Amino acid sequence: MLAQKTRYALRALLYLAEAEPGRSVQVADIAATQQVPRKYLELILLDLKKAGMVASRRGPGGGYVLARAPAQISFAEVIRLMDGPLALVPCASLNFYARCGDCHDEATCAIRKVMAQVRVEADRILSGTTLADAAAIETLAA
Repeated sequence: MLAQKTRYALRALLYLAEAEPGRSVQVADIAATQQVPRKYLELILLDLKKAGMVASRRGPGGGYVLARAPAQISFAEVIRLMDGPLALVPCASLNFYARCGDCHDEATCAIRKVMAQVRVEADRILSGTTLADAAAIETLAA
């Protein structure tokens, strides 16, 4: 299950993706339209800025913009940044692997094998879905 922080990050990024290209958006606007607590959103945007997904501009007309094109930011990248691994169990993770403490034999563990398949499919879908794709879905729904 996605953490609330991750859902807020995706909503903020989608809002920026749907904004006029190059136009800075103020935190207050994102918070109000996306129903995200402003202080919490500021912390999320700092994480996104450190990861190179958004950039901030100071002064009049300042705010946040996407640092990369919406087609260059995948859901998988955002989820890994905010939530960590896509895998449901640590032994099936590629980026955050850890051996399960109660596992008798990883090589024959059916749970690990099934969860590895789930991770592969989740990664395929989430890595193949960008902010541009999601913004297009929202545009069609409107």
